[in-house]
Amino acid sequence: MSDRLACRECHFVQEGAVEREACQNCGSTSLTEDWAGYVVVAHPEESQIADEMDITEPGTYALKVR
Repeated sequence: MSDRLACRECHFVQEGAVEREACQNCGSTSLTEDWAGYVVVAHPEESQIADEMDITEPGTYALKVR
């Protein structure tokens, strides 16, 4: 998963990201390669998982970020 980084703040997963870039979802610069599992949310307004994870934008999100 070295070409994917997860944001420590919102758990958004970015592909092809460089460690010093900012999160495309929330703007945080706290990105990591150390994450596990993911969920793809297409319609956050209709998703119970998105509600539990406080996700408001469609995308791929890590389930566990270290």
